[in-house]
Amino acid sequence: MKGASTYQNKTVAKAAQHTRDLTYIALTVGLISVCSWISVPTIVPFTLQTFAVFASVLLLGGKRGTIAILCYILLGLAGAPVFSNMTGGVGVLAGPTGGYIIGFLFVGLAYWLAETIFGKRLFAQITSLVIGLAVCYAFGTAWFVLVYGNSFGEISLASALTTCVVPFIPVDALKLACALLLTKSIEKRIKL
Repeated sequence: MKGASTYQNKTVAKAAQHTRDLTYIALTVGLISVCSWISVPTIVPFTLQTFAVFASVLLLGGKRGTIAILCYILLGLAGAPVFSNMTGGVGVLAGPTGGYIIGFLFVGLAYWLAETIFGKRLFAQITSLVIGLAVCYAFGTAWFVLVYGNSFGEISLASALTTCVVPFIPVDALKLACALLLTKSIEKRIKL
């Protein structure tokens, strides 16, 4: 009977952890959504979305953080108004700036890979987030050039970078620093 009791306890503990994971992922999807609504409109809007993406992977880890980012993208794809300016749908993702939203997955994946190899060392966290963001920028810019070119006429890579990446680098660096500070403070108080 003791073996059955141990098995039940493990099953209950596993179910509780699964429920906690789903709850944290759902809360993080909500955080990313709300942060995307806080927006300064430009061709590629300045939002707090990137901050929330950084915070998601830092708080939840690579696996759960990447799942949260994917859920956010799928929610927007389904039409929920979770993107900047309370928009959603296939049209947003298929539009010129959709590549940057999809590119958030690279932030999560880069962090997940680094976390798997190096653990939660601060240098690995920062480096993986910077690399993930660089890949997000590259993917998003390639997407922007392709979609914008097909819709509105050809745009040079230099123009796209000047419009869609360069103005965001200092702001995103600040968001990364703020996400690190916030998550380190939260980790001291709550075990996620």
